[in-house]
Amino acid sequence: MEITPKIKFLGLTFDLTVMIGTLVTAVLVLIIVLAATRRRDLRPRGMQNIMEMVIEFIQGITNMMLDHKKAARYLGFAVTTFLFIFIANELGVIVMITSEAHHSIPWLGLPEKAEVSWFKSPTSDINVTVAMAFAITIYAHLAGFFKGPKTYLKHYVQPYAWMLPLHIIDELAKPTTHAARLWANIFAGEVLILILAEGAKYITWLPLGAWLGFSLFVGAIQAYIFTVLAMVYISQKIADEH
Repeated sequence: MEITPKIKFLGLTFDLTVMIGTLVTAVLVLIIVLAATRRRDLRPRGMQNIMEMVIEFIQGITNMMLDHKKAARYLGFAVTTFLFIFIANELGVIVMITSEAHHSIPWLGLPEKAEVSWFKSPTSDINVTVAMAFAITIYAHLAGFFKGPKTYLKHYVQPYAWMLPLHIIDELAKPTTHAARLWANIFAGEVLILILAEGAKYITWLPLGAWLGFSLFVGAIQAYIFTVLAMVYISQKIADEH
């Protein structure tokens, strides 16, 4: 894989490629939503029709896990999560910008004569997926605690008190697998695309086009899975039977 430009500030390291990808994804989500909701006709067409299909699709997910009132409250969150991850996943497949640094750039952490990646899917960086997964987990726990502190805490010692360590391990494993699943699929897809693209220079029959199509499909599936799991974790904490 190519290296990415990084900036160190106040003891922290900021990956410019990830920041650019995240910003572009957020802007695209905003533009798409504004374009799709600018004209709300009774007979939807074009972008409005596509957006209504997405909303109805995500609404089906939230309604499966929560009652109607709570599902409506979390619909905006679920739609935003799905759109952001879907677009972030596909950007690295559709657009990859690389260049070769012929001179060392110390303040960006770039050595001399290095292949530099300036744009890729932000979800192919494990720091992004971990941050998103743990943010969702923290919110779910806070929502469950403030809904009913006694019921929330009692859950950890049910059905037996000795199961407390197991419940803690379970809660830590959820965001870990949530983040790793998304990152591993998108990262592996981009690595294979780069390998096939490089190999296609020498072996013309390599199925690069087929793999690009498959990667787009995987990106959509992973956006769906991440959104479903996010709603599952939240619903486990705020559902009435919790």
